[in-house]
Amino acid sequence: MKIGIVGAGHIGGTAARLFARAGHPVAVSNSRGPASLAPLVASIGSNAKAATSQDAVKFGDAVLLALPYRKMDQLPAVALFAGKIVIDAMNPYSGVGRVMDLGDSTSSEEVAKRLPGARLVKAFNTMGWNTLASGSRPGYEDRLVVFIAGDDAAAKSTVAKLIDDIGFASIDTGSLRDGGRRQQPGSPIYGRPMTVREAKKVLG
Repeated sequence: MKIGIVGAGHIGGTAARLFARAGHPVAVSNSRGPASLAPLVASIGSNAKAATSQDAVKFGDAVLLALPYRKMDQLPAVALFAGKIVIDAMNPYSGVGRVMDLGDSTSSEEVAKRLPGARLVKAFNTMGWNTLASGSRPGYEDRLVVFIAGDDAAAKSTVAKLIDDIGFASIDTGSLRDGGRRQQPGSPIYGRPMTVREAKKVLG
């Protein structure tokens, strides 16, 4: 599966490396342009290429959003996301590291409002990039967990398969509203590396 990545920081760059290693071609983009990504792409190898954010979205069968939440206005045209699986790895932090007040909503519900027609799945937002980089354990039963939430069952199934491909387990926390809330900053599962067994105990 081809994966477009918007945002090539710690999470986006690490995910690109893992997906490419698992055999998924990736197109990586950032706000500074493709030339700035040459070192990252070279270190990943032939399964990766640099792109503009618009071309990364066009390229991907799935698109990973790994840019700062507050910079969503920099996303390419909304129409490009229609029908695509969009993996939301963003967290609603302000520029000073504080969690934004979204009222009764969740960050992924807000993303879904901005990208109507996208098949949105919340994932990769609760795990630190260093854990993502070092925690891959292909084939292990009690692996570290990447939590997922969403309203599209088929999209969640596809994302769960991608997570398995890169050596992690997935646990479905529910809808964008309920599961998205469980995955927000400050929740019991946020920022804590957990195995499947540990995660099930915490979630109950």
